[in-house]
Amino acid sequence: MEMQSFKDLPLGREVLKSIDELGFGSLFPIQAQAIIPLLEGKDVIGQARTGTGKTAAFGVPMVERLNPEIRVVQGLVLVPTRELAVQVADNIKLFAKYTKLKVLAVYGGEPIQRQIHALASGIQIVVGTPGRIIDLLKRRILNLSTVKILVLDEADRMLDMGFIEDIGYIISRTPSTRQTSLFSATIDRTVMNVCNKYMKNPEKILVSKDEIALTQMKQYYMVVNHNNKYGVLCDILKENHINRAIIFCKTRRGTSAISEKLSRKGYNVQALHAGFAQPQRDRAISAFRDGKLELLVATDVAARGLDIQGITHIINYDVPLEAPVYFHRIGRTARMGQEGTAITLVGYGELSYFNDIKALTKTTIEEMRFEQDSPIQSFC
Repeated sequence: MEMQSFKDLPLGREVLKSIDELGFGSLFPIQAQAIIPLLEGKDVIGQARTGTGKTAAFGVPMVERLNPEIRVVQGLVLVPTRELAVQVADNIKLFAKYTKLKVLAVYGGEPIQRQIHALASGIQIVVGTPGRIIDLLKRRILNLSTVKILVLDEADRMLDMGFIEDIGYIISRTPSTRQTSLFSATIDRTVMNVCNKYMKNPEKILVSKDEIALTQMKQYYMVVNHNNKYGVLCDILKENHINRAIIFCKTRRGTSAISEKLSRKGYNVQALHAGFAQPQRDRAISAFRDGKLELLVATDVAARGLDIQGITHIINYDVPLEAPVYFHRIGRTARMGQEGTAITLVGYGELSYFNDIKALTKTTIEEMRFEQDSPIQSFC
């Protein structure tokens, strides 16, 4: 029988109750194909970008299969960034709401003593970044010898960030009998090398072979003089009544400058870049998620792993120098089956970079022309 909804799945009453409260109905493709093999204990390779429901695809089976009566670490999820660690842990907590399973996010940038204290209370699922996981292992605070289920989330990103040796070290501390799943937006040779080394007869689920074909996304671009960019941005925001958007810039300085200008115009806006301390970044993300900010002006620190529902627009104030970054940026909208709009302002000096982007995608990026004395056309 083809699984179409969560109610079709062989899940316990507690897990189904939490899923029903979350309003989950129909299964997304990655969920429909991955959950059953994971419930059966099989290793799984899943290709799907963030925002397609993959956290539930691995989180729900994990919550279903682990034993809440055993107060040791049974589930481990490795993720590339602090932001993603928090988001994945928060989601798994929701799935586990009516079980006795305890979930903890561990990551750098926060006092380790707090995490050490939490681990001592009997955590069963740990979601963490490789660096902090290794720190806890070397301090002999974290014991992975009881891990039953291991998930490598956004594996391509972790490998891009140079975590290959860290991942190997962490996996070496887990039992060879564990179940391993790996989720990645792209499955290249480096990712497959990891799969071949650490997985046993994995089931391959390639839901998102073309991450770049974003069918629910309306994509537009405008070629503008660099000196006109800020004015065009303001017209776009005004004409489209945009109240929930991320504006991407190349540099920290540019991010702060645009944020300050928009703030002076009366927008509830905050800059987000790596120059901020982690607590500042967390506050900005929380405020945006809670609807206290209309706009987030960000560098690419926020382009991946930032999972916030209801973002209607992505505006690329600067064209990214690497084409794949464009698709990671615009993937912050049109999530979980919703529609979204991406608008890119292309300076004359950025045309070659933008042509690289157009060459990669199978979807249409429609040109919108800007007439100096005419109002901006609505992009809705």
